[in-house]
Amino acid sequence: MTNAYNDMAALQMNISCLIFLQVLLLLLSLFAQTNAQGLKVGFYDNTCPKAEGIVKKSVLDAIKKDRTIGAPLLRMFFHDCFVRGCEGSVLLELKNKKDEKNAPPNLSLRGFEIIDNVKEAVEKECPGVVSCSDVLALVARDAVVALNGPSWGVETGRRDGRVTNINEARANLPSPFDNITSLITQFRSKGLDKKDLVVLSGPDSYVARVWVTKLYAAEATCGGNEERGGAEAGLIGVNGLRSKADRRRDGVKRKAQPHCTSCFLNWSSDQMWNPTDTGRHLGSRGGHTVGNGHCPLITNRLYNFTGKGDSDPNLDTEYAANLRGRCKPTDTTTALEMDPGSFKTFDESYFKLVSQRRGFFQSDAALLDNQETKSYVLKQTKSYGSTFFKDFGVSMVKMGRIGVLTGRAGEVRKKCRMVN
Repeated sequence: MTNAYNDMAALQMNISCLIFLQVLLLLLSLFAQTNAQGLKVGFYDNTCPKAEGIVKKSVLDAIKKDRTIGAPLLRMFFHDCFVRGCEGSVLLELKNKKDEKNAPPNLSLRGFEIIDNVKEAVEKECPGVVSCSDVLALVARDAVVALNGPSWGVETGRRDGRVTNINEARANLPSPFDNITSLITQFRSKGLDKKDLVVLSGPDSYVARVWVTKLYAAEATCGGNEERGGAEAGLIGVNGLRSKADRRRDGVKRKAQPHCTSCFLNWSSDQMWNPTDTGRHLGSRGGHTVGNGHCPLITNRLYNFTGKGDSDPNLDTEYAANLRGRCKPTDTTTALEMDPGSFKTFDESYFKLVSQRRGFFQSDAALLDNQETKSYVLKQTKSYGSTFFKDFGVSMVKMGRIGVLTGRAGEVRKKCRMVN
């Protein structure tokens, strides 16, 4: 009896030890996944303690001068992380213009000179310490805060990449024409789940600030005349593209020829396309809670959704009628607020519009085609965004971990537009 009792006690102890070890290994695994990347809040506390304060002041100063710049600064971080990871490749420039910056989805990005100014200020304080990729992450957070949005602890410790490729930007940035299956797949490939998808769709890149009336794209030929070097767009309202300084630096011409005003670049094939065609063309999947969109991006939903002269059945009929009154089939210039009455504000009103089937893009409407994303939209609508700000910070931290370089990988660039 004693031996049987001892054997049973020993078995129970072994089982307890095994369970303990399994739990310990699980915790260590989770810890390793989080910290193997080498990121942490306050990474520069000892090496450059004033860094975050310098970034914050620079961003606040920039937004005081131009409140509309906050959205593009957030969007820039999204576009960086979804291509090669959060390692600053979107900032690099190549002489042959084959860089991410000149990929069609990125031609509407602006605010690069602000990143340059922030980096220069940080370099004066701590030469060769703070990476451009960390500057991007901090700038995105501070831009949201400056627009009355939430704050969150930004993990830092990233290093900068040395490679930029125009084709990778084409392939990795989600499109405003994507369906829910495609969106879920693309976000999952970056380690983001369905909740991250719907959370970041509202204000993530702080608006897919979508283009374009007069396009000058590298590689694009329009009416037999080749125009090279970035994009020039006569956009309406707050929907400007690159700054004058950026356009001068990129060699962009100031005036568009009349025969080029309706030309757009298909970012998949470098072929010119008709604004009513469907497919992965203009803009990118980004936050739509602020900013403007243009008629070419919704013309197909209004006039020829299935190729039979019909409109998208997922679009509210009253809203569709209103849009048709403002966007004629051949209109390539008119800008529309994607979040009417709230296009300069970081808030949850985007979800209300989506729930009413008044999302501007097909990818907005797609959020109602999955039970999990739809439930989140309805929850935020009914609760007036009760958890949205908190959820947004969590998702931004997750996105900020995509493909990071740490330790001795990569480098800390001295200037963000070029490798050392």
